[in-house]
Amino acid sequence: MRIAFHGADRTVTGSCHRVECAGVRILIDCGLVQGGHEIEARNRSAFGFEPADIDFVLLTHAHLDHCGRLPLLAKRGFRGEIICTAATRELASVVMLDSAHLQEEEVRRNLRRNLRRRARADEPETEALYTVLDALSCLDRFGRSAAYGEALQLGAGVRATFLDAGHILGSASLYLELEEQGRRQTLAFTGDLGNQGRPLLRTPVVPPPSDIAVMETTYGDRLHKPIAPSIEEFYAAVNGAFERGGNVVIPTFALERAQEILWFLREGQESARLPAHAQVFLDSPMAISATQIFEHHPECFEPHVARLFRAGGDPFAVPGLHFTRDVTESIAINRFRGGAVILAGAGMCNGGRVRHHLRQNLWRESSAVIFVGYAARGTLARRIIDGARSVRIFDEEVRVRASIYTINGFSAHADRDELLAWHRKVRPKRTFLVHGEEDVMQAFAPLLRDTRVEMPEFGQSCEI
Repeated sequence: MRIAFHGADRTVTGSCHRVECAGVRILIDCGLVQGGHEIEARNRSAFGFEPADIDFVLLTHAHLDHCGRLPLLAKRGFRGEIICTAATRELASVVMLDSAHLQEEEVRRNLRRNLRRRARADEPETEALYTVLDALSCLDRFGRSAAYGEALQLGAGVRATFLDAGHILGSASLYLELEEQGRRQTLAFTGDLGNQGRPLLRTPVVPPPSDIAVMETTYGDRLHKPIAPSIEEFYAAVNGAFERGGNVVIPTFALERAQEILWFLREGQESARLPAHAQVFLDSPMAISATQIFEHHPECFEPHVARLFRAGGDPFAVPGLHFTRDVTESIAINRFRGGAVILAGAGMCNGGRVRHHLRQNLWRESSAVIFVGYAARGTLARRIIDGARSVRIFDEEVRVRASIYTINGFSAHADRDELLAWHRKVRPKRTFLVHGEEDVMQAFAPLLRDTRVEMPEFGQSCEI
């Protein structure tokens, strides 16, 4: 039995872990690396294993840094089965197709720029990591849908159970039961573990006590602000921008975060804590599709939200809400110089329509930019959060004069104490820390008791 680490090792994005037992080869996730150009170059490199050798991919959830390289895996020879929850399957199809579309769009933009700047005939053409056709072909590899709490037999001596991780719709932690030559081991994978007390999703389910734990450490060095004061800070930031005559730009992760912000905007208007006249734009085709998918899966929600859906209610129906799928509709938002809340992808500002809205609003003192999720090092979002006075957007230097807010109480990730509580219940003899920046891991590791703690490097393989 072996476990190997091929992504999110001493960094946050690009999750990909490989488990081998009794001749069965399993990947846990296969995500895109996100960050600066040098970091993202890793996406084009070899996986560190032969894709054709993989029998199963167990997909914990549909975020791009967990599913974003699946089309490339299939393109390079993977012919096994991808298993995930029904909600993850629907969301992942939207995410992968959107990613492929953005890559093709970026290639076209780069080619036009190269033609303007250079006339060299030998200038190499940029290729997309994968195309829309590749993403569509990858969907054929999705097989069984996993139900929470039901063990799936993947081969002689290999069983996998998906447990609700409470991170985004359909997200899962994994419990693997492995047996080879009379030796038995159990593995618990957090996936991305949810932050408790959220208004929409259920509380994460902890796996049974396990021999080995592979756990995320995104926020292993800090506590989140409680949700109630985070909501009030959010409302104050929105009201402040409106009073100054500006707009509010919210770089939004399309899955769960966009829907949660719509929930709070609706509640704010219904309770008169936000002005009723606000114009709200969900400017992300992927987030719009994800919001509609949410209605299909009441099994993932807190009981009061599930009852609302079943009764025909819509918890995301904000007065003044506009879904802007079309590019021309997105461009038309520019005519609003004040009084608009613009939720646009992507959350780390490394792609998508949010960059256009930042270019329009970041230099305006009257406007506000509210970050409500994690920003990896090297991303545009992280540079703004870290206090850059100007940033480069579409080859244009844009001054940062808008009010900048970072409200981590909205995080979909567990904080330090929630991670420690999970670990105490699982009681592993050996713990691998992944999906965290190295300095965060170094701060978190000494807090773990009665376990052997390891922080694997990229490509490292270990006997288990």
